[in-house]
Formats: sequence, structure tokens, C-alpha cells
Amino acid sequence: MFETSRDILNWVLAVSIGVLAFFLCWSLYYFIASAQRIFKLIKQVEKGVTKAEALIDLVQQKISGSASYMVILGELIKRGMEYAKNRRGKKDYDDDDEEEEIVVTKKKKKK
Repeated sequence: MFETSRDILNWVLAVSIGVLAFFLCWSLYYFIASAQRIFKLIKQVEKGVTKAEALIDLVQQKISGSASYMVILGELIKRGMEYAKNRRGKKDYDDDDEEEEIVVTKKKKKK
């Protein structure tokens, strides 16, 4: 079987190449499996970023839509304040007239 040292060398080389091929295949398998996991992870991150962008766009649309409502609400509050001011001014004026009438009525009763 092993007649010369060259035969032993050939067997050792054959076994070494076989072991090297096994470890290369094993390493390549784990490298590919890791690459697939990384690819799946990147896809999930992309989905998350897409959802975040959609959420930001939705919030931006809601804010721009509510901005027009804020203008209307501001105008409504402004008019309400003006109405309350006018009402208060009119009430103060009416209260002054009532006080004068009461004073005049009391003076007339004394005579």
C-alpha cells in the first residue's frame, strides 16, 4: 500500500485537500446563512423605515389640515372675544343708566 514516501505524501495531500474542502464548504455555508440573515434584517429595517416615513407623512398632512382649522378657530375666538367685549360694554352702560334711575327715583320720593 505505501511502498514509497511519495505514496504517503500523496495520501496526506489527498486527506489534507479533502479536509480543506470540507472546511471551505462549511465556512461557505455559514457565510451564506449569515448573508441571508443580514438580508432579512435589512428588509425588516427597510419596512420599518417605510412605515416611519408613512407615519411622518400622515402627521404632516394632519398638521397642515388642522392648520386651516386653527385659522378658523382663531377667527371664531377673536369674534367671540369681540362679542363679549361689546356685551360687557353695553352691560356696563346699561348698569350706569339703572343706577342713575335709582338715584333719581330716590330723590323724587324724598320730596
